[in-house]
Amino acid sequence: GVLLALVVWFYTWAGTYFWLYAWGAVTLFSVFMAMFYSQLIVPLFNKQTPLQEGALRDKIQAFAGKVGFKLDNIYVIDGSKRSTKANAYFTGLGPKKRVVLYDTLIDELTEEEIVAVLAHEVGHYKKRHTLRSMVVSVIQMGVLFWLFSLCVNNAALSEALGGDRAYFQLGLIAFAILYSPVNLILGVGMNVWSRSNEYEADAFAARYYEGGYLVSGLKKISVKSLSNLTPHPLYEYIYYSHPSLLKRIDAIKRIHE
Repeated sequence: GVLLALVVWFYTWAGTYFWLYAWGAVTLFSVFMAMFYSQLIVPLFNKQTPLQEGALRDKIQAFAGKVGFKLDNIYVIDGSKRSTKANAYFTGLGPKKRVVLYDTLIDELTEEEIVAVLAHEVGHYKKRHTLRSMVVSVIQMGVLFWLFSLCVNNAALSEALGGDRAYFQLGLIAFAILYSPVNLILGVGMNVWSRSNEYEADAFAARYYEGGYLVSGLKKISVKSLSNLTPHPLYEYIYYSHPSLLKRIDAIKRIHE
């Protein structure tokens, strides 16, 4: 809501080129959230505590050192307060990056499986998937705002929705309607790219740690998240950002053949 209000203000202040200011503001917001989401937003809903010294922390740091990945911030989040799903993720950029382990992940997986799952996430960083995704997202956002500027200043679209001239509000509604099929097509392309990245991250974990531990860890995570092991190929192609579990396991096993 705050961002939309800012876009409206840019529209009244900057006129035709408001989309450039809106693009810049949303880009800065996105980068800020990528860097500080875990420190500012997550604590409002969950408790994060540093991972205690011990075998698990030593194994994580040993792997990080092996692949040249500087990692000092390792936290455990009380995800079990709302869900039984096991998960782990990286957040932040540069020195602000941190790894967050769900307590359910620690309870359900062995230490080796946890390191293997984290090795997959490290693979995303080492392959620059995170940075590239952010760059693509920024470009996509710029194109979106440019197309929106064409709609919001088009009197014909506002008139088609009952207006007598170009209105920001009617242009916003028209843009939402017209952009939906475009977004679906772009989404398919992004999902294809995302699945390719997941295969690359799996391969990284299998090569630099142990594919067997990754497979067993993914199986346990899949059980907790109630994943569909055999989705329809067309549905998976259109909507899945991650390959189905059986395909991931087959790809991991082929690395060691």
